[in-house]
Amino acid sequence: MKRVLGFLAIVTLVANSAAAQSALPPIVGRWDLTIDMPGLNRSGWLEVHRSGGRTLVGQFVGVGGSARPISRVDFRDGEMRFSIPPQWESTPGDQTFVARLEGDSLKGTMTLGDGRVVAWRGTRAPSLRRTGEPKWGAPIRLLGARDLTGWRLIGGTNEWEVVDGVLRNRKSGGNLATERSFNDFKLHLEFRHPPASNSGVYLRGRYEVQIEDARGPDAEPDYGVIGAVYGFIAPSRIAARPAGEWQTMDITLVGRMVTVVLNGQTVICDREIPGITGGALDSNEGAPGPLLLQGDHGPVDFRNIVITPAL
Repeated sequence: MKRVLGFLAIVTLVANSAAAQSALPPIVGRWDLTIDMPGLNRSGWLEVHRSGGRTLVGQFVGVGGSARPISRVDFRDGEMRFSIPPQWESTPGDQTFVARLEGDSLKGTMTLGDGRVVAWRGTRAPSLRRTGEPKWGAPIRLLGARDLTGWRLIGGTNEWEVVDGVLRNRKSGGNLATERSFNDFKLHLEFRHPPASNSGVYLRGRYEVQIEDARGPDAEPDYGVIGAVYGFIAPSRIAARPAGEWQTMDITLVGRMVTVVLNGQTVICDREIPGITGGALDSNEGAPGPLLLQGDHGPVDFRNIVITPAL
């Protein structure tokens, strides 16, 4: 009898331990962040998930740069802590994060590499899952032949002009966004750039599809090359034409699911975008947003920009 009771006790202990490990901590999931940088609120993104039985790890997107890994997230008594090394920041120190979970919200502080402390807050990111196939409306031409009607400047100086239907960013300056906002859509555009230049197309103003010089015939697909969703999804191949030539890009965005066709070749096929990319206009992922063209990295030309919104 004692052996039976002892065996049952061991079984119960193992079962309770397995149940404890299988219960996900409430911090697990994706979070849309607002970071209170001096003089201006900026956007960020955080994902926490479990690695193995008990360790929490994650990804973080700050006000610039790409998604960077978090090797360990500590969560105890409602408080979360983690740190990440510098990426594009000029300061050498790590960034450290502390936050408390309050219901479905996070509130905390971020200590920058130079010791400055800024506040941030987060809300759970929406799933953006769609049911059924989209029904498409009429195509909309977003670019006129002579001027920037329908567009607005975002930050920096205005280096954009329209000449004979070509939208040209002469040199690094401000970004350009449509005055209209969109939810799900199909987008067609054509672009060209000089050698070594860099730009991007932000879908809903939040998710950057990269435009850049392909860096020669030996370039390999990664998270930062032309056709990538910057920092998240690498293209399956390098389908770029040489710098100076016109190129085509066709993008379909439904919820978080994206397909990118570059110069007639599908380089991303129905993949999920986990969250906003660096430089996003905001982190309100559940809302429609504009099309944004990056102008703060270098010269680039666009033409034949046509969007077909879902009904």
